[in-house]
Amino acid sequence: MADAAADTRATTEPNRAASSAAPAPGKAQLTAPVKARPQAGAPKRRRRSGRKWFLFLLVLIALGGVAAWYRYAPRQSEEQSFITAPVRTGDVENSVSALGSLQPVNYVDVGAQVSGQLKVLHVAIGDHVKQGDLIAEIDPALYLNQIEGDRADIANLQAQLADKQAQLVLTQQQAERQRGLAKIKATSEENLQTAEAALQSAQANVDSLKAQIEKAQATLKGVQVNLGYTKIYAPITGTVVSQSANQGQTLNANQSAPTIVRVSDLSTMTVQAQVSEADVSKLHVGMDAYFTTLGRPEKRYYGKLRQIQPTPEETNNVILYYALFDVPNPAGQLMTQMSAEVFFVVEAARNVPLVPVAALQPAGRGEGGRDRGTGEHRHDGGGNGDGQHRRRDAGGNAPAGQNQAGQNQVGQNPAGQGQAGQGQPAAPAQSGGPGSIGDSAPAGAAPAQGAAAQPEDNSGKPKRYRVRVLTSSGSVEDRNVEIGAMDRVDAQALSGLSVGDQVITGSRQPKPATAATGNQRRGPGGPPPML
Repeated sequence: MADAAADTRATTEPNRAASSAAPAPGKAQLTAPVKARPQAGAPKRRRRSGRKWFLFLLVLIALGGVAAWYRYAPRQSEEQSFITAPVRTGDVENSVSALGSLQPVNYVDVGAQVSGQLKVLHVAIGDHVKQGDLIAEIDPALYLNQIEGDRADIANLQAQLADKQAQLVLTQQQAERQRGLAKIKATSEENLQTAEAALQSAQANVDSLKAQIEKAQATLKGVQVNLGYTKIYAPITGTVVSQSANQGQTLNANQSAPTIVRVSDLSTMTVQAQVSEADVSKLHVGMDAYFTTLGRPEKRYYGKLRQIQPTPEETNNVILYYALFDVPNPAGQLMTQMSAEVFFVVEAARNVPLVPVAALQPAGRGEGGRDRGTGEHRHDGGGNGDGQHRRRDAGGNAPAGQNQAGQNQVGQNPAGQGQAGQGQPAAPAQSGGPGSIGDSAPAGAAPAQGAAAQPEDNSGKPKRYRVRVLTSSGSVEDRNVEIGAMDRVDAQALSGLSVGDQVITGSRQPKPATAATGNQRRGPGGPPPML
């Protein structure tokens, strides 16, 4: 039985295989892909693997291109990141500023020398008078009466003098008679002595009356002078700028001379400028000075310093000295007590090459080849003068022998060191000098020591600084320059620069004040960033 079952399975298996080999059309479509999958799987995996390798190569090529661009073509981005300014032609002036007021050079307070009522006032404020013109009159009645009384006293004394002179003649005759009688011994000695004494007394009376007459005449002259003082005349030629008394007012000149008007010569004005004790040492007699007024700030009035008064004035614990200089005022535009903004010219230059103060750095060098206040390391690659070669490596040092066009390349400095062209330009110092130029730092960070250019040397000698110049090829070179006159914005370039040179004053992208690493770009010629 078992053999029969085996035979039956053997006969049915070929039939099933045959039936499965010829399936229905729909069923054949479902099972056909299943049979084909093992045959097409291996080539498809090879195509996908090749595509991945191709994309990976493209990424490597792109990264290599970016790295090469950062390494060999950074100048355009660096040039765009710098803030530059051209060297131009213009005027520069270093001056000491102060506030002051205008006063006439010559003025007189016209007052009354005698007491009395101001009877007539012939002028008003603003009137122009000449020397000798009648200004005012005081009532002269009192002095006229005194003159008449003095003249009567003099006449009385003169009459007494005539009487005494007649008596003097009589006593002289009596004395002569007694002398003649005494010679012939016809009179006594006593009579002679009495006659001599009477003669001397008569002479003394005459002399006394003469003295009294002289005194009375002197008193009369004094009253006549006072009578003349009742008419007040202009002592100088000028303008009446103030009036202190009115017509009809009674003036009392017994204690002090009352002022009636003030006459000022406005053809020349004096500027009284108040200079602080910190700036007065910069001034000297004869230096140029000018001022402007509130009404016409565009117009300058020039003069020369005439005097520095030694006695100061203290205002709110501030010591101020008066510096005076005169200016002509032919048109009369300047008036008394006008406010003036005064400038004393310490040094100035006209129509000269000017470089922005923000581009200046100290030119001194410290130990180890490090610039004071810059933190840069220099390497002299055989160059001389401005041709000293510097190029940055990843550590901030300059390998020997590297040079581009014989000029220096400057990169970014480690944080905390003053380096021009990387940070924003600092504000100018209040003393009139340039501000410090350095890398930008977080708020509250202390400025780099020695990074500020100070124009306080007023000896007239050129001052040496260092500037960074962006050439037409895009490279950055350092130049040593000599600076003359300097203000808070511009400085006179005596040597080292030409009109049109583009000097670097700052950077458009402030860098954080963190320690520089090899991953940070260090400027033109530096290593590419890590990607």
